[in-house]
Amino acid sequence: MRTIPVLPIKNSVIFPGTSSPLRIGRAQSIAAIRHAQESGGWVLALLQKHDTENRNVNESDLYRVGTLAKIEKLRGEEGRGYQIILRGDKRHQVDQFEERQGHLWAMSEEVFDVVEGDVATSQALLQSLKKLALQILELLPSNTKQLADMILGIDDVSFLSYLCAANLEMEPSQKQKILETTQIRSRVLLLLDLMQKQKDELEVQGEIRDKLSQKLGKQQRESILREQLRTIRQELGETEGPNSNETYHKKFSEIGMPEEVKKIAFEELNRLENMGNNSPETHVIRNYLDLLCALPWSVSSGDHNLEKLDLAAARRSLNADHYGLDKIKTRILQHLAVMKLKKSNKGQILLFVGPPGVGKTSLGQSIAKALGRKFVRGSLGGIRDDAEIRGHRRTYIGAMPGRIIQGIKRAGENDPVFMLDEIDKLGHGYGGDPAAALLEVLDPEQNATFLDHYLDVAFDLSKVFFIATANTLESIPAPLLDRMEVIELNGYTTAEKLHIAKSHLIKKQLAEHGISKEQLVFQDEALLKIINSYTREAGVRDLQRKIAAICRAMAERVLATGVVLPIRVGPADVEEALGGERYVHEVAERLSPPGVATGLAWTPQGGEILFVEANLMPGKGQLILTGQLGDVMKESTQIALSFVRSRLAHLIRDFEFEKKDIHVHVPAGAIPKDGPSAGITMLTTIASILTGRSVDPKLAMTGEVTLRGAVLPVGGIKEKVIAAHRAGIERIILSKRNQKDLKEIPEDVLSTLKFYFVESASEVLKIALDIDVTALGEGQVLIPSRAPTKSDIVPVHT
Repeated sequence: MRTIPVLPIKNSVIFPGTSSPLRIGRAQSIAAIRHAQESGGWVLALLQKHDTENRNVNESDLYRVGTLAKIEKLRGEEGRGYQIILRGDKRHQVDQFEERQGHLWAMSEEVFDVVEGDVATSQALLQSLKKLALQILELLPSNTKQLADMILGIDDVSFLSYLCAANLEMEPSQKQKILETTQIRSRVLLLLDLMQKQKDELEVQGEIRDKLSQKLGKQQRESILREQLRTIRQELGETEGPNSNETYHKKFSEIGMPEEVKKIAFEELNRLENMGNNSPETHVIRNYLDLLCALPWSVSSGDHNLEKLDLAAARRSLNADHYGLDKIKTRILQHLAVMKLKKSNKGQILLFVGPPGVGKTSLGQSIAKALGRKFVRGSLGGIRDDAEIRGHRRTYIGAMPGRIIQGIKRAGENDPVFMLDEIDKLGHGYGGDPAAALLEVLDPEQNATFLDHYLDVAFDLSKVFFIATANTLESIPAPLLDRMEVIELNGYTTAEKLHIAKSHLIKKQLAEHGISKEQLVFQDEALLKIINSYTREAGVRDLQRKIAAICRAMAERVLATGVVLPIRVGPADVEEALGGERYVHEVAERLSPPGVATGLAWTPQGGEILFVEANLMPGKGQLILTGQLGDVMKESTQIALSFVRSRLAHLIRDFEFEKKDIHVHVPAGAIPKDGPSAGITMLTTIASILTGRSVDPKLAMTGEVTLRGAVLPVGGIKEKVIAAHRAGIERIILSKRNQKDLKEIPEDVLSTLKFYFVESASEVLKIALDIDVTALGEGQVLIPSRAPTKSDIVPVHT
């Protein structure tokens, strides 16, 4: 029996004949090592039963069977700890512990093995150990040839059992049990059982490596290790974070996907599970699965919103947000009433058409508010690729879903109010026709199974309330236009603009500039000056900008000069802030020589007045047209000249057409003009210059003229009449068939104008020039010797 310093060891067992590296850091262990060095380097290595954390180890914390070991190497410092290598020598059992000099000492004696059976039994145990140990070494992926040669050379069954136990992966308590077993036969049988389990585990790992090798080929070793880690985590039931496959499984079951979509989702998820994390396609599949989870397959505002729809409240909301537009608001309320009765909005696709700034987008927002639904706006202006609508296929790098699916995702509901803004400004490029892609979106019979190229599964758009906006219908393809119900929004009158400015625009701009309504007051005269002299538009967008400019100017005045509040903005303040007047009443400024007439035109921005001028000059009987006139307008001028020459022969009998050229010009030559509605204006202009009679500058007209003198109706009457009213026109000539269109015009405009409804060009000339075409008498029509031909029309390019 001998007294030896005790070295407590955590999570490891030292076996006789084996070497083990250890790190020593506790003061108690360092003291034991120091005293061991003083007595030949011998220590008794004992396994701790449990972790003692920061306190010293006492005898109750240690097993009593350990290994007498010698310190072969020692490195480090006492303050930072030591790294040692222990070489096990003999097995010892402690009889008594003693604590002194800062650590434990043990009185112990050697424990000898007990051999059972004869030599043949020992040889059989030895061979069994060797065979199983060599099989385990073959299953390990590292190079184990040197260790295998060493095992083959061992003839001591006791030493071989210690060597196998030291290198076998098992719990420290199991290793301690092997160390404490003195009977060699029992120790070897226990060890063989543990080694067999280790072999089975290695075979399973080998099968995993073989399968991965077949799937991944020459993938990097890191990919294999990551896949092994993922497989192990699956076997243990551990997750991989918020985007784990288990999370996808849960989401697919909760978000209410259609069965056919769920089938595709699980197929993609299976692909992801069988793919390494370093595969370039992993990111693509995860993005796709995230989109499937984010779409509102079954989330909607619900039909209960339609049941609770209050038309009176909707009317109040529309009136509060928009002034005027009575016909439009009535049509929208009728639309909402039908939706409430049907309890469905399927098939509701509206198209708001009107000039910029009249409130098309805000009307859509009001509809969404009345329905209690989300509002989504998608701008289509300038789109030239149908992938913007239908999405890109996932095979392309950077592929994304189309704007329709993106908008639905942002809304978080499958029945929002979706506004397709500026649908008339779609382009047509090499990437396809986006207008054609919209045919399915805006068809109530097809959009229930809308197929986005990126999504690649059908999504139901039939519950979406689509509203499109446009400035003109001319650029919208006919098949697309046929799928929408057109609702026209016309421009505002001066009175309507004044009310909108007082009720909405001023409040908004005062709030944006940090000014209270008590500090700045706009007089009606100032607002009328802005409307009439600084803006010329159908909407109120420019009017809002001018009010903002005045707010900025007044704010500067307050800070610079300390003006006493409140400031009352009058006409003089408007001119000081905005400069000189930009627009004047053109009619009042015009002279009225022969050969000038006033027409009315329609543009996407609203109505405009149009001056047509004619002049005579020596020439060869040519008709010269300038002002960027289109083919239809040129033909109207030729028809007007033919009518004048044939029906006014008694007034122009002495006019020598073959010696004179007639030059017709429409000012604003930089702006292209076309259409038949200037026909009677061309007729009046040519008749005026040939007869020398002047046209009242406050008389305007619009209408198409035929070769036989009939006056046909034209479009855009409301915009044209409002433009005439704005320009100071007092009398207007219209086709009799346009009389019905005056019902859409506000009464305050109609009351200031006088209308003439005509059916023939003779009536036009009688009103405009006081020419009685019927004075010729029956059959007295002059047939000119040579009427102008197309070759006589000489276009002049400026």
